[in-house]
Amino acid sequence: MLLDRWGRKIVKRRLREETSAPMRSGARSIVRGRHLRRDITPKRLGAIMRQSEVPGYGSSEAYLELAEAMEEADLHYLAELQTRKRQVSQIGVAVEPADDSQASLDEAEMCQAFFRRSTVTQELFDVLDAVGKGFSVSEIEWDMSEKQWLPMRLHYRLPTWFDFDPDTGARIQMRDDAGGWVELDGYKYVVHQVSAKSGLPIRGGLARAAAWAWMAKRYTTQDWLRFAEAYGQPLRIGKYPPNATEEDIDELFAAVRDIAADAAAVIPAGMDIEFEGSNETAGRSDLYLHLIRYFDQKISLAVLGQTLATQEGESGSYALGEVHNLVRLDIERADGASLAATLQRDVVIPMIVLNSGEKPASHLYPKVRVERETAVDLKLLAEALKELVPLGLDVRKDEIRGRLGLQKPDEGDDVLMARQPANTDPAGGDEDDSALARAKKKNRR
Repeated sequence: MLLDRWGRKIVKRRLREETSAPMRSGARSIVRGRHLRRDITPKRLGAIMRQSEVPGYGSSEAYLELAEAMEEADLHYLAELQTRKRQVSQIGVAVEPADDSQASLDEAEMCQAFFRRSTVTQELFDVLDAVGKGFSVSEIEWDMSEKQWLPMRLHYRLPTWFDFDPDTGARIQMRDDAGGWVELDGYKYVVHQVSAKSGLPIRGGLARAAAWAWMAKRYTTQDWLRFAEAYGQPLRIGKYPPNATEEDIDELFAAVRDIAADAAAVIPAGMDIEFEGSNETAGRSDLYLHLIRYFDQKISLAVLGQTLATQEGESGSYALGEVHNLVRLDIERADGASLAATLQRDVVIPMIVLNSGEKPASHLYPKVRVERETAVDLKLLAEALKELVPLGLDVRKDEIRGRLGLQKPDEGDDVLMARQPANTDPAGGDEDDSALARAKKKNRR
């Protein structure tokens, strides 16, 4: 009997089904949502945060909808989050055998084939949605057409369809068809969690920390737009003569009003209007820009750990940011290690167990790595192998192929071969034959 990591029985029949498919209506409808960004106030935001702290029964739904709205409404937050997620999702996944045995090599190759697919980068990007929201859930589509359990694709599922259990606040539950809550089937889902801070998983997403800066920036942007509308263009004043009719005045006002909105007036000739302090007020427009830059910098610090790669400073900070154009190495390593652990637990181990049965606790599974490889000097590597292999150094061919970025050829493939000596005698000669051939060639000259 196969058991998942929670000790629950694996029901293979359920693995063949799509158990979290979206519904046209009901608990898992794709149109479900409250569009919270339209009415977010400090009081409302605080209530959403407090509500999400109580796990279970969909209490985090409003927070997850807010996190989605933040990505859609704030281009800076979206760009920083995309940078971090795409940086890791495009590194590539390497599956290393546990040892040199043929069984371990076969296991690693079977798992590695899954991560060579053309769609895996986008699927990993979706898995890394956990960076912003704290967790993500992707359903595994299993295939049995070749008499093997092989995952075909990871289907991203909306986070609002899931919540943490009310007892521990750590195990993911799903809305069922009737609107209740059920445990996830083992070996059926990739559940990834990312925590920017210690504590309850639902409080670990970056969206929770960035929400306050996002809200303040939203208010600042609205005020700036109103300011620009009022002071960003000259006031149009239409003057009419004393003998103008009501029809003439209306026509003049319509003409002045149509030039731009909400800054028009008509007055009789000889009258004047003064605007007290208008010049001083217009000079304060930089305040809004400074506030927005301040909040953008705080968001960059939270997501990427630095601001030089994305902010234009007063003294050429953007040029300095070129040095930090990649995500900080410590954040990238942490994201890669966390993703690798999730893929090993939810993809690699289920593949091996489903195909070859339950393994003893001491069994070593292939190691998943999501990390940027240090650049290898191929010429230096070739020279080192040329010198060390004849001295008895044992080196795996698969490891060298991996270093070179080459795949193991299949049977029947056209492969490169070592060049044969030009003067080899098919009948089986020796050094004297070669020497004789060289002498004959010399005499022909």
